[in-house]
Amino acid sequence: MSFITKVDELFIQWDKPVSPGCAIAVIQNGEIIYQRGYGMANLEYSIPISLNSVFDIASNSKQFTAMCIVLLARQKFLNFDDELQKYIPEIPQYSQPITIRHLLDHTSGLRDYLTLMFFAGMIDENKYLNEEIIALIARQQSLNFAPGTEQLYCNSGYILLAEIVKRVSGKSLRVFAQEHIFTPLGMKNTHFHDNFKEIVENRANGYAPKDGGSFQIDMSFHDFCGDGQLYTTIKDLILWDRNFYHNILGGYGQDLIEEVTTPRKLNNGEVISGSFGLLLGNRGGLKTIRHGGSWTGYRSDFIRFPERQFSVICLANLSTINPTKLAFQVADIYLDNDYTEDIFKPISRSISSINLPVVELQLKTGFYYNPTSGSIWELEIKDEKLMAKLAWMYFQLVPIDTNRFQSVDNEIDYDIKFSEDLTRMIVKVDIGNGIETSTLEKILDSPEALLTDYLGTYYSTELESDLKITLANNKLYFKSKGYPLSYLISVGQDLFITYLIYADKFEFVRDREGQVFGLYRCSDRVQRLYFSKQ
Repeated sequence: MSFITKVDELFIQWDKPVSPGCAIAVIQNGEIIYQRGYGMANLEYSIPISLNSVFDIASNSKQFTAMCIVLLARQKFLNFDDELQKYIPEIPQYSQPITIRHLLDHTSGLRDYLTLMFFAGMIDENKYLNEEIIALIARQQSLNFAPGTEQLYCNSGYILLAEIVKRVSGKSLRVFAQEHIFTPLGMKNTHFHDNFKEIVENRANGYAPKDGGSFQIDMSFHDFCGDGQLYTTIKDLILWDRNFYHNILGGYGQDLIEEVTTPRKLNNGEVISGSFGLLLGNRGGLKTIRHGGSWTGYRSDFIRFPERQFSVICLANLSTINPTKLAFQVADIYLDNDYTEDIFKPISRSISSINLPVVELQLKTGFYYNPTSGSIWELEIKDEKLMAKLAWMYFQLVPIDTNRFQSVDNEIDYDIKFSEDLTRMIVKVDIGNGIETSTLEKILDSPEALLTDYLGTYYSTELESDLKITLANNKLYFKSKGYPLSYLISVGQDLFITYLIYADKFEFVRDREGQVFGLYRCSDRVQRLYFSKQ
């Protein structure tokens, strides 16, 4: 079977006139060895995806924001070790300084603005300006950790980097990137999309699945950019890839590329996974440089194998497509003989399922909690099928045997095995360049005394927003602006978890007399955000 046939088979489920899909390119030594569009850019007008289709590449945009900062540093307009407040003085001074380099490295400790927006009820569909997002970040009085001591992915850092570009150069990120990156490289169909009302020629609409097998539009309607919002095409990204091996930007040569791809370290000397909007890794013994993107109905990944001058670009306009896994699978087809180490094979969907009676499925239902990541799974029966809820995802688990299940019809493949006593759930997930395993504990019902202690309204000055804790049928619920009533699940003394878009943890705090006077709300990218009881 030819390479092309094998690649096409990976995308066959979207290669039809009634589905959104992907555009891909395979590049070797600067030359395109395969490129194709699968599925539709616009379902309303039956416009197929092409190499000229314009996609929102979401967080893949970060490498371009970072390059703008690098160019400004080379031009002596700023220094990576400059403190953030030198350029954005409205950000409060913390116990330890945050530098531009911390922003580039995701080591600033800043809370992620997307989670803060969610907590504050700032609905993503509404229009917000960069200034409003910066004001939200500036109201934060605490950090997740001391700068330089940890690495945690942080969109706030790249919103602030975009603002630094504007304040230092006097030009918006869009204009600066156009003049210093896109025009020199001939990327004629690429721009930072800082006006959501703007008409974009050849734009591929973003889509999400809808009940019954159809699709609905899922697109972004805001103007802020820097952490995302770069619109581009496969053809233009090929030009960006070529510059990686023969840099012409700023006239600085290959040392510019070496700078953004040299591994960085924490304060203690530990090497981090990447910086400058790029992730450094390994597959099959070969170095990889990549980044992915995920926002509304758009998904993307751009993977380079620099030692082979080989790249795969995958841009998708459907929220359930996993371009990271697909791009690595494409790379595996071409580079199998180049790998010097074994790779993890993707979890197979070809395993035959079995039929289990509903009574057997019912034993697996309930809430499962990952104490390490804070993630929460809820398993339930619907139409005699075992269904899983995980953040915004809802998908079926098909039995492979009595205690082993496989996810289907989901963006991410999960392989699940239940312990014999059904108190634990071991989850394996293909993350593209390996299999990640985690163990979740089933949350057993435990009667909570004095639930009335927690009732009331809690206010956060850092969000300028409140939430309400209520009681119904001996269960606690919370309600915040813009989101539905949600159930709080007890996992310990004064400790509850819930999930909407993010897995949230509520830690109630008491005074010396035992009275609840506040709570800390936590998630993976926002730690200990305080709410005082009113």
